Amino acid sequence: HGMLGYGAIATHYPVEMPATMQENGYVTHSIGKDHFGWNKTAGEHGGGINHGYMGTMLYDGLPETNENDDYDQWFKKFDPESDPMATGLTFNDYRGRAYVLPEYYHPTAWVGRHAVSWLNAYNSSQPFMLKVSFHRPHSPYDPPKRVMDLFDPDEMPQPCNGDGWDGRFALNFTGPPNPAIWCGNVSWEELKISRQAYYASVAFVDEWVGLIRAVLEERNLLDNTLILFTADHGDMLGDHYHYRKGYPYESSSHVPMILRWPSSMDAREVSIARGSVLDSVVELRDVFPTFVHASGHPIPKSIDGSSLLTLLSNQSHVNEEWREWIDLEHDICYNVTNHWNALTDGKIKYIFNAYWPSEQLFNLTADPTEMHDLAGDASYQSTLMLWRKRMVNQFEDEGRGPDWVQNGQLMKRVKGQLYSPNFPKKELFREWLGHTRLPSP
Repeated sequence: HGMLGYGAIATHYPVEMPATMQENGYVTHSIGKDHFGWNKTAGEHGGGINHGYMGTMLYDGLPETNENDDYDQWFKKFDPESDPMATGLTFNDYRGRAYVLPEYYHPTAWVGRHAVSWLNAYNSSQPFMLKVSFHRPHSPYDPPKRVMDLFDPDEMPQPCNGDGWDGRFALNFTGPPNPAIWCGNVSWEELKISRQAYYASVAFVDEWVGLIRAVLEERNLLDNTLILFTADHGDMLGDHYHYRKGYPYESSSHVPMILRWPSSMDAREVSIARGSVLDSVVELRDVFPTFVHASGHPIPKSIDGSSLLTLLSNQSHVNEEWREWIDLEHDICYNVTNHWNALTDGKIKYIFNAYWPSEQLFNLTADPTEMHDLAGDASYQSTLMLWRKRMVNQFEDEGRGPDWVQNGQLMKRVKGQLYSPNFPKKELFREWLGHTRLPSP
């Protein structure tokens, strides 16, 4: 999509997953968070840009000044005297507390109800692709009290702090921190409540995932439905003195990728047992080709990623052909010093922090919480050089130019680069004119 960080999402791409699935004969629908952009001139209240979804029911978790989505409109009609943000937290808040309104009002419940209703009402003979995207556990961490009470804050895991490499992020505050801090040393008394609320937010989503699955079973759809559960990011929650997302570290960048295939695929395409955990490195770019593959149509050659269905066969040649590592990157976020590139195969992670510039190396097999930065360890210098060369080769192969790499050396980059040449150029012009909304980090 050509985006290297938080910028304006293009209103149209040459190849789009929901549009492709619609062309393949599927009814496509999206419920919950899209962040695809908002057209304020569409209809009475504006509307989300659908990118090929035939229907949307949106809660994007953005201030009403950015967009007046379906949840916002419902809330105003349902209870015009109440404030949907009455809990007192912001959309980028590190704090946590129980939701103060009735549970029925909660965005997670709203998204879950609409998904259950949509599935109960579905009566078309066409196959469907339904995306249900829960905004939480993204901040605000505001689960219903009954769910929050299931977790003891004193039993929350302590944050992971390294052997010194992360000390520069441990800023001490002379007063209450800004709720939208991105790094700093927050007291455990406060942080354990944030973690309690985050855990409960995940559990609340899990309840609704179970109810959605139950509808599929009740309607005899489960055995013919491919279910993929994933997320766009994690949350640092104080690990390495960081908060929120947008970092190369595991708590932010390592997300679930859970695939439940229908029994109708068992004999044809699957030779591994249910419940298997594969160590093949996968990424969000694999979602699009996976769904197209499942539909029985050719995967567009222009898209990145690979079909996860090929991993279900457990054939040795498939595993040999699967990628060895993935690349990660993020343009400037929260602070001018925070933009980076990384590579990982799930066992080793190499990070290039472009602003300083500096390198980090972690052995994820021995150190999954990244406590020990091995970039300065003499016994890991050959490993460091190997992964550095892989990044150099990638930048050269992609033609990123002298701002990124010169003479085999990764370059210091003080300025960011929000878009790559793959971003539709007319959209860049639209943003320059100020016509396109930027989503909130």
